Amino acid sequence: MDAALPPLIQRMLQPDFYPHPVQSPVQLLQTHISYVFLTGDFAYKVKKPTQFGFLDFSTLEQRAYFCQEELRLNRRLSPDLYLAVLPIYEDGTYSLIPPSHPRFKIVDYALQMRQFAQEGLFSHLLNTGQLMTAHMQRLGQLVAHFHATAATSPEIQANGTLEALQTVDEGNYTLAKAFIGESQTTDQWQQTRRFTQHFWLAHPDWLQQRITQGKIRECHGDLHLNNVCLYQDQIQIFDCIEFCQEFRNIDVIYDVAFMVMDLDFHDRPDLANVFLNTYLENTGDYEGALLLPAYLSMRATIRGNVNSMTAQNAASSESNSSKKSHWQKAKDYFALAHQYTQPRQGQIILMSGLSGSGKSTVARRLAPQLNALHIRSDAIRKHLAGVPLDQSGMGQNNIYNPAMTQQTYQRLAELGVSLTQMGWIVILDAKYDRVTLRAEVMSKAELARIPVQILYCTAPVEVLRSRLQSRQGDISDATPDLLSSQQQAFQTFTTEEKPKLTQLATDQDLDAQLTSFCNHLAKKDNVRLI
Repeated sequence: MDAALPPLIQRMLQPDFYPHPVQSPVQLLQTHISYVFLTGDFAYKVKKPTQFGFLDFSTLEQRAYFCQEELRLNRRLSPDLYLAVLPIYEDGTYSLIPPSHPRFKIVDYALQMRQFAQEGLFSHLLNTGQLMTAHMQRLGQLVAHFHATAATSPEIQANGTLEALQTVDEGNYTLAKAFIGESQTTDQWQQTRRFTQHFWLAHPDWLQQRITQGKIRECHGDLHLNNVCLYQDQIQIFDCIEFCQEFRNIDVIYDVAFMVMDLDFHDRPDLANVFLNTYLENTGDYEGALLLPAYLSMRATIRGNVNSMTAQNAASSESNSSKKSHWQKAKDYFALAHQYTQPRQGQIILMSGLSGSGKSTVARRLAPQLNALHIRSDAIRKHLAGVPLDQSGMGQNNIYNPAMTQQTYQRLAELGVSLTQMGWIVILDAKYDRVTLRAEVMSKAELARIPVQILYCTAPVEVLRSRLQSRQGDISDATPDLLSSQQQAFQTFTTEEKPKLTQLATDQDLDAQLTSFCNHLAKKDNVRLI
């Protein structure tokens, strides 16, 4: 046992401290702010009596309060893991059981949690090649639901103002400046700082809109791969930031940005893309993506700072290889922060075709390859009408009427142009069966000097009918009886459209066709594949 550990911590390493069977030896994990004890069925977290600029655990009262806050906040996302806050008593020795002697006192508090296998961490699943698209889709749905129900208030909303973001920004770059020459270059620091400063000053209307729309909420604040796990085959998101309101009372898209950045950092932009597109489709918060370049750069800068400080403050006993690893990670994070600030060429890909022709299937496969935002008309229509995505819009208040169709396509065109102007590739996934609908996007894109490609998906009508008959669990409400009218209404492509047109036979080998299309984009419009 390490004699340098405080007496309480030494006692908690002894199996008889606990009022239940323990898997011996008790394992101790440490962070800079807490001790975590793994006992088999349960884990216990004790906060270190420490104080930093952003947290204060220095008194018993503070530790009691923040233990309760940690329990409250984390039960929102992982109620199966977070069980109770337990007082630790002293009566000659330390115990979780109240002593019978009247002179006992409470000396600290422990947060009791269910212990889960470390192999269930998303970080472990990623490293072992087990993290799949389905995991990221489910996570995107969970985070979307969480943000929709998270608390907000005028006090919370105040964290989304220009002044609040500038304060956070200045703190990040003041700290990062100290690491020039160690983990980043002067050019990197200057360019990333200049980018975010200019970004917020250029878009105060966006920030005000986020506040007006209630997008500043009590979020998680630390949403990365090491804080998500599988427990009993269910995704659990844990270790929410409890110690600093400013770190968790943030724009929901800033919360999302951490996971996207973390996956980018670990060379899985494809999984980041799936997570982001799932989240955006479920929330309809596509304007949030306008802010992502700045938020992603900020997240990477913070991680660069954290790893730089870890390397700088490493104990003399720590190996040189460990310190070098932290410095290298810091360099990689700062390089990523700089990469997010670089200008990108936006592009619109217009899907076209009858219901069942495979438009959404193609778009879903294409988006991760191009790191594109995939926007489905079915989702846009339901968001505009206030219909949940998993409910039909064909009932008494039918949302498939000309007025709603016009609104849907107008919204698609507006999003397509605004997002591509920020450097995104955007896939607009709809029938686009009318020349006027296609022309609306193409004329707006031409004015903004945005390239447009049209992907026309086709298949024999019997294949379309079979697909629609067997479709389950999809947000589209299309049925086979619509095919005849859709065929009659579809307007052929004009002479102006044909140079931008690529036809895909979706009943044939898609891989070869999509590879050819991506190579065409890479050559024609300098699109970077991932």
